[in-house]
Amino acid sequence: MDPNVQSGADTPHSKGIRPELLAPAGDLECARAAVENGADAVYFGLDTGFNARARATNITEEQLPELIRLLHERGVKGYLTLNTLVFTGELPEVERVIRVAAETGVDAVLVQDLGVARLIRAICPDLPIHASTQMTLTSVEGIEIAKELGVERVVLARELSLDQIAKISSQTDMPLEAFVHGALCVAYSGQCLTSESLGGRSANRGQCAQACRLPYELVCDGEDVDLGDQKYLLSPQDLAAYQLTPELIDAGVISFKIEGRLKSAEYVANITRHYRRAIDAAFAKQQVEFSRQDVEEMQLSFSRGFSPGWLRGDDHKMLVPAISSAKRGVFLGTVKSAARGRVAVQLACGIAAGDGLVFEGNRADNDEQGGRVFEVWQRGRQLDQPISSGLVELTFQRGAIDFERLWPGQQLWKTDDPKLSARLRKTFTSADPLRRVSLNLRVEASVGQPLRIVGRSPNGAACDVSSASPLEEAKKHPVTADFLRSQLGRLGQTVYELRSLDATIDGSPMIPLSVLSELRHEMIRQLELSATHAPQRRIASEPVLAALRADCGVRRVSAALGSSASASTDHSKSKIQGGVDTPHSKVLHVLCRTLEQLQTVLAHGERKLAADFQDIREYREAVSIAHEAGADIWLATPRIQKPDETGLFRALLKHGADGLLVRNLGGLWFFANEGVPFVADFSLNVTNELTAQFLMEHGARRLTASYDLNRDQLLDLVAVCPPEWLEVVIHQHMPMFHMEHCVFCAVLSPGTNATNCGRPCDLHDVHLRDRQGIEHRLTADVGCRNTLFNAIPQSGAEVVSELQSRGVRNFRVELLDESSDEIRLILDSYRDLLSGQLAGRDVWKKLNAANRVGVTRGTLEERRNPLAIL
Repeated sequence: MDPNVQSGADTPHSKGIRPELLAPAGDLECARAAVENGADAVYFGLDTGFNARARATNITEEQLPELIRLLHERGVKGYLTLNTLVFTGELPEVERVIRVAAETGVDAVLVQDLGVARLIRAICPDLPIHASTQMTLTSVEGIEIAKELGVERVVLARELSLDQIAKISSQTDMPLEAFVHGALCVAYSGQCLTSESLGGRSANRGQCAQACRLPYELVCDGEDVDLGDQKYLLSPQDLAAYQLTPELIDAGVISFKIEGRLKSAEYVANITRHYRRAIDAAFAKQQVEFSRQDVEEMQLSFSRGFSPGWLRGDDHKMLVPAISSAKRGVFLGTVKSAARGRVAVQLACGIAAGDGLVFEGNRADNDEQGGRVFEVWQRGRQLDQPISSGLVELTFQRGAIDFERLWPGQQLWKTDDPKLSARLRKTFTSADPLRRVSLNLRVEASVGQPLRIVGRSPNGAACDVSSASPLEEAKKHPVTADFLRSQLGRLGQTVYELRSLDATIDGSPMIPLSVLSELRHEMIRQLELSATHAPQRRIASEPVLAALRADCGVRRVSAALGSSASASTDHSKSKIQGGVDTPHSKVLHVLCRTLEQLQTVLAHGERKLAADFQDIREYREAVSIAHEAGADIWLATPRIQKPDETGLFRALLKHGADGLLVRNLGGLWFFANEGVPFVADFSLNVTNELTAQFLMEHGARRLTASYDLNRDQLLDLVAVCPPEWLEVVIHQHMPMFHMEHCVFCAVLSPGTNATNCGRPCDLHDVHLRDRQGIEHRLTADVGCRNTLFNAIPQSGAEVVSELQSRGVRNFRVELLDESSDEIRLILDSYRDLLSGQLAGRDVWKKLNAANRVGVTRGTLEERRNPLAIL
């Protein structure tokens, strides 16, 4: 931990601050549901794009002012999600959207892209920026980088435990937001390339195809492993942290975030109201108690099974039972018999006519079926009220259920309760607001002076109204405080309710009811106007993108010269020695994943190497072997760095390598401060020149272009960046899922986590077979994090000549599990390509013919069909 990193931050409890409850809003109806059920803030996306839920309805730009008025009138904040990666050609449109947000009064913008954060800060210094969970922030070192971008709040990765959150909170003054409920991605947000790899639908662009919810078979050491009913090996249960509310507050979480912009308004209402109660109870130091009915109600809105996620630490068996990946709701019971149009069920929860249910499918094809209950019978009597225990008989509409597919012992789940849905819907569709804003009034009533009413509300609304004429003295009924409270408290269907009234009455004034009515209407008008008034913000009068881009162009020459100069200055005091390539040389870098591969590559004459080993203890030997052969070798950091893992970075410094491949923002901060040479790798998501410039300014020697770029987008990036900045991976097995979840531990060990699993990852060669029969390699890194690699290698051979013509000189080949003969073929092919002896198409054909499963052009083919997925 660096002494410059701030420590000793207070928790919300110690500051006396109630944590914010942040709810999702996929549309206006969801926003109303969130407001009426207790949300302090909502987050939403615009239908213009650039948000991580492209499939949500989202808010139109025309609806945005209406949404912000609705929220601000109720004292609720609105956060806009611009939390995807942005390509070079999209930056002008993003600038326009940011201006709209700033002018409309959006309270903050959530971002993933480092360049977008820079763009926001240049356009409107007063518009708060929140770092999305898509930015993959898992340590205080990474948060320091976010600070430099002007970020004012960080949404932590879901994979952090309570202890890790508390550790981060104690070392930074950055406000921390955490997910507390909803679906869990098996891969780290911002690091999943599965949808992109399989069909060009990037999760980093809001187009996740949910490949993690599909069935997979396990192949261990070449043999199929019978896992019984466990087929959904990458599908986590949902997060439900309601019982952990006090601990989350004590850990320093200032905002409780509910996932669900693709969910219904009823879901938003249901989950929001339960967490509102949990936060209020915990903050008041009361017991947070949820009844069985409370939990079942939440499960009915959406549930793949509830779990604490990673908040209590890793328990891989609990997190991914692997039995199902579908929404199932509440476990209803088991089938006892099925005959004569009736199904006898032993109940585990309540059921009533009209409820929806689903029967589990058979093991072979998981062919679930379901329907609505038509009648409920018990002991020969038809029931008209819900029943929650005992043996009942259920009937269905004719033909709704295939009785041939039912069997004794079959499990079934309750998926819908129309009465619950109707009750939830009523909370946000009634003409009368369910949740009102308190109003404090001060009244001055003096004979001979105008009546004055001054009001203030927690939502920022204010009013100051006075009667047109002075008050006369009463002959019979002078005004009283109770009379004023009665009359001014008549706020009808407005969102306000009178909380307090402080009256100063001088003499015995008389106030006509007509005067009070007129002032009350003016008071409400002023309150509504002031509550929804957009804040005053500094917004750049001219477009800023051109100036930022010009900044990037200015560094075209200075970056190349500056990096060489800084190398000679900084490397003299560094533990790592780095070489500098000549500006016009064509360099092939080869990434190896084993010592054997390293030796094969060296024997074949390559001298620009990188190492990404599962066992980092082998790095010292790798460096020694490379240096003895006169080769440069750079070591890859893990993709993720959590609290207490900075020691891994220090260990990498000890091996005497020539540089580092940095794969997370924590590593960027650490190695930049150490003054050592490094390449910012693909996982830092460089998709535009603003991000590229930021990373180069923070000490990167080169940048690996993001794997989310297709051919045209990559060429666009090359056109606006100095080509010497870029290193392009032209051959690789795409790392699809990168996850905290360990499949090795979950299904090949009796243990639950790294402390008791016996490390089967060190003993076995494991692949996951998908529905197409393709077997994808699974690996574990030093932190026990798993990566699933695409079995089919991707070649960018056909774009190399165009990249070369535009000045790109650094190219990389990444090996996975190739044999020595395959390695030599790959290296020879790309050597010939870079030297002009072989055309890109010929390289592709040659490698495709030699590979058992072929070779794909993947993201770098000329045109991709984004619907060709799975």
